[in-house]
Amino acid sequence: MVIPVHDVNPVRRTPFVTYALIAANFLVFLATPGVAGSVTGESGLAQLCHLQAFLDQWAAVPREMIHLQTPTVVPTGDVAVGPQGPGCVVGPPDYDKSPPLSVFTAMFLHGSWLHLLGNMLFLLIFGNNIEDRLGHVRYLLFYVACGYAAAYAYALANDTSGDPLIGASGAIAGVLGAYLVLYPKARVWVLVPFLIFLPLRLPAWLVLGFWFGLQAVYSSGAGVSAAGTVAYVAHVVGFVAGMLLAWPLRRGTPPPPEPRRLLWGRQARPRHSWGSG
Repeated sequence: MVIPVHDVNPVRRTPFVTYALIAANFLVFLATPGVAGSVTGESGLAQLCHLQAFLDQWAAVPREMIHLQTPTVVPTGDVAVGPQGPGCVVGPPDYDKSPPLSVFTAMFLHGSWLHLLGNMLFLLIFGNNIEDRLGHVRYLLFYVACGYAAAYAYALANDTSGDPLIGASGAIAGVLGAYLVLYPKARVWVLVPFLIFLPLRLPAWLVLGFWFGLQAVYSSGAGVSAAGTVAYVAHVVGFVAGMLLAWPLRRGTPPPPEPRRLLWGRQARPRHSWGSG
């Protein structure tokens, strides 16, 4: 697996929406009970009960999304001691939950620091160029649309599941798909783990194509021991949705200028320049 750290693809406007999305994800994460205080997301029983109640209210649940039915009994966030030992208290919900709206709120929830930082790294590197091409409002609508497409695809494939679906991965996968369509030749600095982290500058089509291939393989259950813990199907569908939405724009997108520094052992010569469109 390669880790992207920077792309050689300048923008013409400040990516305010991308920065706002990243800030919102961090703020929601810090407000999520029992998660932000630990690198792994592990915590005590009281915090886990609070977290479970929080997720039942704000996370997307495939069974609820498809059948539009919410449970009549949910965790309250309290802890009680019974004959079988301590556990989370359940009771009628004191809120009205909208399953379609929960898909939106779930895009800002993450289960651990690793989950959050990984998603935000990809959004920071690739989101600014898609926002630059689409404009602020269209980019935000695009981001949300990809997130919804990814979440509902996963829900359709797991319509009886009561496990919460959280994370911005589906929406960010759409950003990656759009980047592959619009800027396939842009250069991306990546770290490749090979004894040490080896820095390489690779074309975007190779980096993102490799990422998509892994998600497609993992979504079939191959190569992973616990595929059910990650919504790989959502990643695949979000990526494809981003490609399809960006496809009509590919002809009007100026390619990024070639880097002037050494590229694959030779001096790269600039062949393109930015236009005014």
